[in-house]
Amino acid sequence: MTVHSELRDPRQAKQPVSGALAGPYGHPFHPILVTVPIGAWVSSLVFDIASRIVDRPGFLAHGSAWLIAIGAIGALVAACVGFLDLFAIPTGTPAFRTALVHMALNLAVTAAYAAGFAWRQSDGYPEGQGVGAGQLALSAVALAALGLSGYLGGKLAYRYGVRVAEESVQAEGYRTGPA
Repeated sequence: MTVHSELRDPRQAKQPVSGALAGPYGHPFHPILVTVPIGAWVSSLVFDIASRIVDRPGFLAHGSAWLIAIGAIGALVAACVGFLDLFAIPTGTPAFRTALVHMALNLAVTAAYAAGFAWRQSDGYPEGQGVGAGQLALSAVALAALGLSGYLGGKLAYRYGVRVAEESVQAEGYRTGPA
């Protein structure tokens, strides 16, 4: 019994659906935009941990909530651009399936942080108290899931070459002598 496997043209995933919205060829916007939620959410976890250590943790608890909100807004912007990149990947391929898992994880992480933000708002910020253990745990689990999703995003770019320039274009950077 032979299994027939169709090879889809990988060059399709290198071109943007819309260069104006998703970034021009070889310069996708999605990897740039994801630095905002990643940085905000990592920093929020640092603030959460610090709020349980210092004597007057109120400013850290407030700062962490702001960082979570900034991260959620940044994640929504990055998701819109990432969704455009998803449209460029041929369906039925390992790259497309990886992209769907990457997207689902990111949406779950964003939902978890949004829920964590709402939880913090409903609790208020009692003076002299750090972030609750449950809130800290939620942030830590969400950040771990974000790490897994980032691994999949790296796989999309570095293994499958999604939105990465063709090797012939990349070779221009390795020529010696006059251009």
